[in-house]
Amino acid sequence: MKRVVVTGMAGITSLGSDWASIEANFVAGRSGIRRMDEWDRFTELNTRLAGPVDDFAVPAHWTRKQLRSMGRVSRMAVGAAELALQDAGLLGNPIIRDGRMGVACGSSTGSTEDIKAFGNMLLNSVADGLNANSYVRMMPHTTAANISIFFGLTGRLIPTSSACTSGSQGIGYAYEAIKFGRLPLMLAGGAEELCPTEAMVFDALYATSLKNDAPHTSPRPYDSGRDGLVIGEGGGMLVLEELEHALARGAHIHAEIVGFGSNADGQHTTRPEVSTMRRAMELALEDAGINAQAIGYVNGHGTATEQGDIAETLATSELFGKHMPISSQKSFLGHTLGACGALESWFSIEMMNRDRYVPTHNLDEIDPRCGELDYLRDAFRVMHNDYVMNNNFAFGGVNTSLIFRRWS
Repeated sequence: MKRVVVTGMAGITSLGSDWASIEANFVAGRSGIRRMDEWDRFTELNTRLAGPVDDFAVPAHWTRKQLRSMGRVSRMAVGAAELALQDAGLLGNPIIRDGRMGVACGSSTGSTEDIKAFGNMLLNSVADGLNANSYVRMMPHTTAANISIFFGLTGRLIPTSSACTSGSQGIGYAYEAIKFGRLPLMLAGGAEELCPTEAMVFDALYATSLKNDAPHTSPRPYDSGRDGLVIGEGGGMLVLEELEHALARGAHIHAEIVGFGSNADGQHTTRPEVSTMRRAMELALEDAGINAQAIGYVNGHGTATEQGDIAETLATSELFGKHMPISSQKSFLGHTLGACGALESWFSIEMMNRDRYVPTHNLDEIDPRCGELDYLRDAFRVMHNDYVMNNNFAFGGVNTSLIFRRWS
């Protein structure tokens, strides 16, 4: 088996596109959530809250030809990938184009502007706004395909469009591709573009926050006063590399991936199951060859939905006990869906390497129905850990758990 390390990390969020900016906002207790006045026209949509990336701009060096096949979700994915390759010292290096590098990436959906154009054709029998690239921008694997084409990657292409586990499955499947010797380099992660239809999905389930006049007070993961999730957007990508390959080229190593677990609830499309959530974490521990006591911090999924918060914390508490530190960065960014698994993996590694862990924002009173854990709140926690875990769970009963080891 090959060992797999992280040699590049980057992301695009509503609080910045580099760790220094994002951490500064975390420290200041600054949220990326705002009221979406532009959603007022959707009279049957109850929530008006979201975490948009208001300052996202296409880099000046991207060509018109390159942009034709990319909707907003692909642009965020490619933008994060470019930053991650730059961080890894691989941007423009010919070794990424000779078959040694692949991509594993996903999103909940393709670009909804193009979905709308196809819907207009079905409803009104007109093809306004449709062109040769409309499907490419809309298709479920648009992020992975566009990354591959943009950078000329000819290795494996693994689409992971599994809603909220798209990013974490991307990292997990890329890790396995390298671990089992299929190729030495992978770009892995996920992205999501903000769309009111995504808010409506959860609105219809009575699962969105309605704190429309106090956007910075929501979402509230694990809090007894939570009233639902808030949708966000962004993109996150990691460069994964076989250890000997990374050492041979003198790469800077951020962390080692040592464990990945993934399974399915097999019960219900939207109701999470404690037993299979716990089993996904156990699978990651077994893959890493370590026991539960080795984990020093769990980055929780923490969506601020009642069923999700309670189920995941009960599963975590059952496995690790009441002293396990846990927090959720969705409290600052909202739920970035396909991007969250990648962004939170990036954040987990940054926190582990700096020994400073981000608390859950807006966590004032822990819901007594949640599992008994050491919930980080109010201020950063200084801890030294050799292993951290990042968990994500998705509609359809998809569960993922990733374990990262400090590199020394």
